[in-house]
Amino acid sequence: MTKATTNTYALVIPELEGRVFSEDAFFTRIMTGAREEFSREGKQLVVMLTPERRSYERSERYITDGHVDGVIIASLHGADSLPTTLIDAGVPLVAIVQPPGAQRIPYVDVDHEKSVYEAVRFLLDAGRSNVVTIAGPQDMFEGAERLRGYERAMREAGEEPVIAYGDFTRAAGAQAMHDFLIDGIPVDAVFAASDLMALGAMELLRKNSMRIPEDVAIIGFDDIRAAQHSDPPLTTIRQPVEDFGTVAARQVMRIVAGEDVEESVMLPTEFIVRQST
Repeated sequence: MTKATTNTYALVIPELEGRVFSEDAFFTRIMTGAREEFSREGKQLVVMLTPERRSYERSERYITDGHVDGVIIASLHGADSLPTTLIDAGVPLVAIVQPPGAQRIPYVDVDHEKSVYEAVRFLLDAGRSNVVTIAGPQDMFEGAERLRGYERAMREAGEEPVIAYGDFTRAAGAQAMHDFLIDGIPVDAVFAASDLMALGAMELLRKNSMRIPEDVAIIGFDDIRAAQHSDPPLTTIRQPVEDFGTVAARQVMRIVAGEDVEESVMLPTEFIVRQST
């Protein structure tokens, strides 16, 4: 017997509410892209935040009980069990950003490593010799890949990578920049793995009377709205965030319709040069 459809899809985000509705609007932009695509096809989108085990289990039960036709999952950390559980239950599933580890799930992403490699090469080719990075969480694929791109560019140039770690927030960027300065690490350029961390680093540098880009050049990742209006405007790697939601929605609807889909859909990034470099 053919399974009845609900015409409803879930977007699962394993993050705290403060991270989901943060200044960078990353997840709300994904929601917008997915909602508009589902709406065009007469489908409904429900959003599930699952920051803790209890909410995870509730969402898992809701999904596997047949209340939705398919699922988009974003922001996977480490060995997340939910994707495997849903696949084992026969739930159509698409991930936004490549899942870490060996999970075989169709996904939508960008080439983080290549994008960052080219941005760091831009700094090195401009004569910056003390390029540090503020890396993102290493239990997330995008955090690890962006760090890999930085390290590859530095090692090819014969330079030693210098790394601090953050959680993609403005506060983390400021703290990392503070630590570089307190430790006496020479810095003439920074690649930050998110715009918010880049903006936090810029604020800390200004507090210490350092000029951007004359003393320190800065590049971020995302191209959030605040990047265009910072002082100075931030050079960054633009990724098509709304398109993540749009394409993931199309892919999961194709799976529900019985179609085969590509293992991965890679979207383009764009290097946006502004006055911070």
